[in-house]
Amino acid sequence: MSDSLTITMVVDTYCTTTNGTTITAMRMTEALREKGHTVYVLTGSDCDEKDIYTTGHNKLPIVYQLTKSQGMLLAKSNKSIIQDAIKKSDIVHFLLPFKLCKEGKKIADKLNVPSTAAFHVQPENITSTFYLNSVQTLNKLLYSSFRKFYNQFTHVHCPSKMIANALKKHGYKSKLHVISNGVAKEFYPKTVEKPQELKDKFVILMIGRLSREKRQDLIIKAIKELEVERDIQLIFAGKGPWKKSLIKASIGLTNQPIMKFYSQSELIDVINYADLYIHASDYEIEAISCIEAFSCGLVPIISNNQNSATNQFALSTNNVFEAGNHVSLASKIATLYKNKDLRDSLSKEYIEYAKQYQLDYSITKMEEMFYEVLNNQPVKERN
Repeated sequence: MSDSLTITMVVDTYCTTTNGTTITAMRMTEALREKGHTVYVLTGSDCDEKDIYTTGHNKLPIVYQLTKSQGMLLAKSNKSIIQDAIKKSDIVHFLLPFKLCKEGKKIADKLNVPSTAAFHVQPENITSTFYLNSVQTLNKLLYSSFRKFYNQFTHVHCPSKMIANALKKHGYKSKLHVISNGVAKEFYPKTVEKPQELKDKFVILMIGRLSREKRQDLIIKAIKELEVERDIQLIFAGKGPWKKSLIKASIGLTNQPIMKFYSQSELIDVINYADLYIHASDYEIEAISCIEAFSCGLVPIISNNQNSATNQFALSTNNVFEAGNHVSLASKIATLYKNKDLRDSLSKEYIEYAKQYQLDYSITKMEEMFYEVLNNQPVKERN
């Protein structure tokens, strides 16, 4: 087998940086191409890029508005376009368990094209949108529904051990490859001056969609507990349906949070001038944004929620707080606010620790998964 592969990536939304799965797909595609592979992308998005096959997006009432508010749209299923994208592939990689990928899997099997999948959608993220995340029966139902799709694959990519263990618990039978989504090489420590209006502020950053399960509200409550509240400037880097609720929750803060969606280059600057990073989310399969932050040397404080893989990045007790407890979070913020030497020491540890999450390493592991599938694939004549 040639080292160079022709790969088709299948993902509902592409050419946008508004959700983690799409960002992962775009970075993976670029990195695989840089390593000499030919990569086609099958998506619902209309992209002005090479080797893109577009089916269009579904615009069903309610569903369209809901998914759009979360930074993602669901693709239509067009059998002709799907077949055109897949038929010349050595392998197809599916990133989501929705209509486009389901139809794509059927066509890949019919054409005898090997395929793999990735698990990027945590059921609790979906149920949180409807305030139903605590209804375990519903979460189990979604895991069961997704299982019908994923158990068609012999190999599945999981971005963390936490989600791999969850899949095993819910009866997923594939070989699970635990591989970080990987952080882009552009995220590294550099000197960036704070904007003039923030010169005298202690800047606390959280990156992510503005939605209930991300728990930005806890950070607001924690800041209100601090004696140094007036010295702190929160930045919530992202957009989403919970913005109005967060504005309301922020009443009483001396400095209203900055809520803004940043380009990658802008975000890297914000990370490098910020003083502290907080990841308060209740549900995360990995949280690449947290890795991006500490790759730049920004020290994190992370929720220890058992349904979030992000707490795997806590290098000390100073880097983790009790899930859902704003008083616990306030205490950790106060400790790191007062102790710059501790922050500096932890920053150096995190810069070194981050090296294992570099995108190049993750892509190598993804290649190994692809080759393993292809090496074990019976030779068949394609239709």
